[in-house]
Amino acid sequence: MAVEPLSPKEIEDRLSELPGWTVDGDRLTRSYRLPSHFAATALVVHIARIQDELDHHSDLTLGYNTVSLAVNTHSAGGAVTELDFELARQVEEAADGHGVS
Repeated sequence: MAVEPLSPKEIEDRLSELPGWTVDGDRLTRSYRLPSHFAATALVVHIARIQDELDHHSDLTLGYNTVSLAVNTHSAGGAVTELDFELARQVEEAADGHGVS
């Protein structure tokens, strides 16, 4: 499936639906704070499953009680695409069940 880069306006419109998500350079990013290292690790495993299901993977960083993601679409020249936003939406849904603050 061909994935096209989103325009700055399209990105801005989609970001309004995902509080906490931002664009940093050419990547869609978000960090979560969780109640413990175990909760953060559980969220990472959940995100890994989502990424495998979508066949779309972010840079995913686990801290003591934090999880950070940064994603763009390599097949679209490293631009932000609808696929990145689909990943963000699914991660956001998963994060709600892990006690993020």
